[in-house]
Amino acid sequence: MNSKNHINHSALSLVSLIAVVFILYVLKPFIVPIIFAIILSVMIFPIQRLVEKKWHCSRLFATLTSLITLFVLTALLFFLISSRLMYFMDNSEVYSQKLGELFHKSVNGLEQTFNIGNNRLFSKGEFKAENIIKDNLDKIGIVLTESSSLLSDLVLIPIYIFFFLYYRAFFRTFVYKVFKSKSKSFINSVLKKIYAIQQNYLLGLIKVILIVGCLNSLGLLLLGIGNPFFFGFLAALLLLIPYIGVIIGSLLPAILALATKDSAWYAFGVIAIFGFIQFLEGNFITPKITGSKVSVNAFVAISSLVLFSMLWGITGMVLALPITATLKILFDNTPGCEAYGFLIGEPVDKHLQSKARVRLKIWKAIRKSK
Repeated sequence: MNSKNHINHSALSLVSLIAVVFILYVLKPFIVPIIFAIILSVMIFPIQRLVEKKWHCSRLFATLTSLITLFVLTALLFFLISSRLMYFMDNSEVYSQKLGELFHKSVNGLEQTFNIGNNRLFSKGEFKAENIIKDNLDKIGIVLTESSSLLSDLVLIPIYIFFFLYYRAFFRTFVYKVFKSKSKSFINSVLKKIYAIQQNYLLGLIKVILIVGCLNSLGLLLLGIGNPFFFGFLAALLLLIPYIGVIIGSLLPAILALATKDSAWYAFGVIAIFGFIQFLEGNFITPKITGSKVSVNAFVAISSLVLFSMLWGITGMVLALPITATLKILFDNTPGCEAYGFLIGEPVDKHLQSKARVRLKIWKAIRKSK
């Protein structure tokens, strides 16, 4: 009888999971702006608190001040990115022509090296490299433009942010009423942890973007690539898309290096520098700045990126880590779900060592105690 109940419980859990995924997929236009609004509300809440407590202003005035500050910063960032991208796209015809000439020169070199003769690798009449390159440049520009204008396209986000900040005490009371079995101190503790991990993630991400942007710009400056600060900080800003953003960010300066420099080694230099900076960012900069508060292991991080990208596209990749970190806190504080919180978190040293090494440590500890 117990086994039957266990099977029924497992089946119900599976059906519930499928239903949740289906709802998240169908209601993407409604859910995604709300999640963005929550994250951005956490980001600008220190401004709200400063205006309310330090300047002793009303909550309405503080909320409007926080929103205006966020809007001005977002509009300025969007203007800078879009203006430089438009300049790059206006010159895409020249760049694509130079890249096409470089491509045909490379093909001719291969034909001469391997003595291909009349059996040409590509026929100019059938294959226009410059056209393909120009089409892909246009597509890259469109993708980056859409990504950079993501927040501005979601017009509901400012409205949601306003109500999350202005009604925050009201929403907290709602949570108290939903979880009546839990004490207010416990709920406040969980909410404080969620707020702290989101704020730590956002502030740490801003610091990392500034550091990586300076390093990228310095590398491009040393190589003599045009617009080094724009491309350097654009690639750093694309760290919002973990693991994938640096690849996208290195494409434009690498293409520009191919189109404007005499040697293809400049393009390889751009990719090498960005790859090295990405290595520093992933292994030293981000762990040092954010610490262990956003404790999501690499396997779960990559898996969440894949799953959320399948669910919500590029937007899902941006939101994957904040959502996963929040889920870990909820699992850790929900009876029966602690195992899932453990799976999301970082493994400790004993989980990464062989059994023989663990036995050796125990044996040394016993001998030392004697």
